[in-house]
Amino acid sequence: MGISELPREPESATVPALIDPVLIDPAVLDTLAPAFPAGDVDELRSVVHGPVYAAGDDGLAAEVATWNVAVQHTPAIAVGATCAADVAAAVAWAVAHDLRVAVQATGHGPVRNAAGSLMITTRRMQGLSIDPDRRIARVQAGVTWVRVMEAAAEFGLAGLCGSSSDVGVVGYTLGGGMGSLGRKHGFAADHVEAVEMVTADGRLHRICADSEPELFWAVRGGKGNFGIVTALEIELIPVSSLLGGGIFFAADDAHALLHRFREWAPTLPEEVSTSIAIMRMPPMEQLPPPLRGQTVVHLRYAYAGNDHAEAERLLSPMKVAGTILLGFVGPMRTDEMDGIHMDPVDPMPAWEKGMLLTDLTEETVDALLATAGPQLDIPLIMAEVRLMGGALARPAKVPNAVPGRSGAFAVLVLGPGIPEMAQVVRAVGKGVLGALGPWKAPESMINFLGDVSGPEEVAAAYGPAIQRLREVKAAVDPAGVFSFGHAI
Repeated sequence: MGISELPREPESATVPALIDPVLIDPAVLDTLAPAFPAGDVDELRSVVHGPVYAAGDDGLAAEVATWNVAVQHTPAIAVGATCAADVAAAVAWAVAHDLRVAVQATGHGPVRNAAGSLMITTRRMQGLSIDPDRRIARVQAGVTWVRVMEAAAEFGLAGLCGSSSDVGVVGYTLGGGMGSLGRKHGFAADHVEAVEMVTADGRLHRICADSEPELFWAVRGGKGNFGIVTALEIELIPVSSLLGGGIFFAADDAHALLHRFREWAPTLPEEVSTSIAIMRMPPMEQLPPPLRGQTVVHLRYAYAGNDHAEAERLLSPMKVAGTILLGFVGPMRTDEMDGIHMDPVDPMPAWEKGMLLTDLTEETVDALLATAGPQLDIPLIMAEVRLMGGALARPAKVPNAVPGRSGAFAVLVLGPGIPEMAQVVRAVGKGVLGALGPWKAPESMINFLGDVSGPEEVAAAYGPAIQRLREVKAAVDPAGVFSFGHAI
């Protein structure tokens, strides 16, 4: 279906002034979900190919279920989009019925309940094609990285996937996207060639550097503030050789390991991406005995180069800095990179929050150990420090809105997102980041913002770029139809 065939609002149509969910307590929002006449819902069903659920319908909860089950959505309407035309029709219907619009693919990164919205789920949009000659993948909105990595590997290519290939390509990339090849190749958003998206007027656009350049700049880094992306064209990277993996060390060596890491990491060439994390492992039988129920230090390492002897030499100072419990670093295929971070694959409730550091000094490490070290009995699953720099510090070939290039290191804290522990986990996690405040960079990465206090914190993450982003927002979505997630 071409653009001219998609549902359109009249040129004179105005978008209604809608309730701003950012300003209302989520508990109150649940009581504001509007009910619609059956005929109006049937009208929506008649113009989309996918399923439509109204509040109270069987199947609604399953349709909008999240991977991070700490957030549960209660939209007024849910549309399971199968194509871009479904997305366009759903947006047009929502605007006509005074509803804001939310979107979800895999549900890995929900920020808050999209209560009272029209939620479009895109997981049925599974189109994927690869042009190995141009090194371009066209990826629809529901595709996860695992499919891209497996398909691209056949041609010696890879996408700039993050620590988990179970995450959706589109949401990850629109938020920047920093993965195990990032120091050599930059953010995933830096390699977007074109974006197909539906804006608040219900129209489908294909934008690139030469077509709507201001919107193209904003959406690459601006997440879902400007519309719903139905497909991306992304540049794939030739990777002829990769050495990677992770090593688990005994908790007693945390002090020595983290101080060695702060000295070692800045000396590494751009071919190396690495992070280190203090992890409190659950007492699960699926885990190997050396890790089961233990606090450990996990070193993650990826070398995107051809000289594996050099990769081993570079790694050696860390291997002798502590007692190794378990681990492997060796040659791997690009579609095996999940083995570097070993992120969980099953849905779980999680609270997370991140920040960037300008430096990792002796005092910085001591502050981290004092608030998240293994000597403490605290409800944190992970406190991670990730090396940045290299290509992550350089502007994209085609400039975009991705913030945080001045950060030297990224920090992420993660805890269980269960209601009984919510206040304690939040307090402990924010306490860790607060202790690192003297070294906080002025910007943050959007995908790692996690729990935020409101729009002001989101705006601060973008730094000076926020004014330009808001100008684009005012031009393409003046009524704030797309105001869920990390709204600007």
